[in-house]
Amino acid sequence: MIKKRSIRICGHETSVSIEAAFWNELREIASEKKISLQELIEQIDKARTNSLSGALRLFVLKHLKEKT
Repeated sequence: MIKKRSIRICGHETSVSIEAAFWNELREIASEKKISLQELIEQIDKARTNSLSGALRLFVLKHLKEKT
């Protein structure tokens, strides 16, 4: 199921639609790094070369792959 969330990135509001499982993993990663979800998304946003939703999905997949 796709979940749409409103977030603030570098002072501007935007919304992102990704699957609930990705939101859950992003929260877990932020918790592991001891940063807020917003901070994690800002970091991903600064490094992305594609859409934010795509960058978030790829970040989660890369993180999970590195853990295994």
